[in-house]
Amino acid sequence: MMTSKRMFLLIAGIGLSVAAFSQTSLRMAPVPSDPLEVVTSQPQTADLAASRNTALLLLAQARDSYDLRLEGRGYDLSTTFIVDSGGQTEYDGSWKMEDVFDPKQGLRWTATASSGYTVTRIVSSKASYGEGTANTIPLRLHEARAALFSPLPLAENLKRESIRTAPATFNGAALTCILISQHGSAVPTSGRSWDETEECIDPQSGLLRVSSQAPGRYYAYEYSNGLRLGHRMLPRKVTVTEGGKTVSTISVDSVKELPSADPKLFAPTPEMKANGAMVALGGAQKITRVAGPGPFTAEMIPRSVCVFGVITPSGQLVEAHSLQPFDPNSVAAVEDAKRINFAPQSAVGAKPQQHFVFVIERFY
Repeated sequence: MMTSKRMFLLIAGIGLSVAAFSQTSLRMAPVPSDPLEVVTSQPQTADLAASRNTALLLLAQARDSYDLRLEGRGYDLSTTFIVDSGGQTEYDGSWKMEDVFDPKQGLRWTATASSGYTVTRIVSSKASYGEGTANTIPLRLHEARAALFSPLPLAENLKRESIRTAPATFNGAALTCILISQHGSAVPTSGRSWDETEECIDPQSGLLRVSSQAPGRYYAYEYSNGLRLGHRMLPRKVTVTEGGKTVSTISVDSVKELPSADPKLFAPTPEMKANGAMVALGGAQKITRVAGPGPFTAEMIPRSVCVFGVITPSGQLVEAHSLQPFDPNSVAAVEDAKRINFAPQSAVGAKPQQHFVFVIERFY
């Protein structure tokens, strides 16, 4: 089951205090231009209760529009997507995915890649089972499920975060963009900060149009001829871009209401029972690192490169790649991210989990 998307910000550096880091960050180079980086004006801080609540309500409205399970109906959802990462991540090519949900029995989802990966998961309130090519989920499959089922944070996870808002335009539609970061993050003179997550919503329809967890990586949502289940509206297509290149195109092909699903679909096989606990799909962690031993001064203007990948339950960073591939520091950023100790800090007996990681490497 996909958990709600969350962002955690950690700061790591050598010979540089957090206070000094905040001061030098004020003169940071801006995020790279991108057709989907739609916030170009100076965002306004939602520091009053009324403005903050308005932003949170807009996020909640957008989140509810795609949460099919809240409809309380059974459904069969078919999705396909094409991955073209140029070999930066695993299993390029075509994918098929199907979700069967019954409010009384749980969720069964399957996915198959033309390049050879398969997975079947059964999730209920009592247990989860699965079988497939590997226990962990490839980055692009995790990404597709996040884009469709968990692209926005819950309000209860934003109690301590800073929120800014800005108007924007995308494909002729007027949007409200909500930028989220931890309190104390550096705020640029205009546009988005490297530390901010960006969620752009059509305030008239309440639909999410652009979502970006980190500069350089974007989900773009299209709703023309979109499919509905009751009051829920699904995008017809989600385009995932990295560094200005389309790396995955997700198509929602059909959704059918199921008055009652076949109970056999939710019965785990002996092999599934023998596999033990399945790895859950978690949210995201964001880490900021300062490259180089210093010393650093307030006159220095750092350039940033964001490395994106998946952390496995054992703490291994896999499928890591740069979201600014043309930056001269891109290769060094990936190499440095791979040297980070991601050893899990989970409590004994906790369910194994994989999650996204964004490592923002700052070079002086």
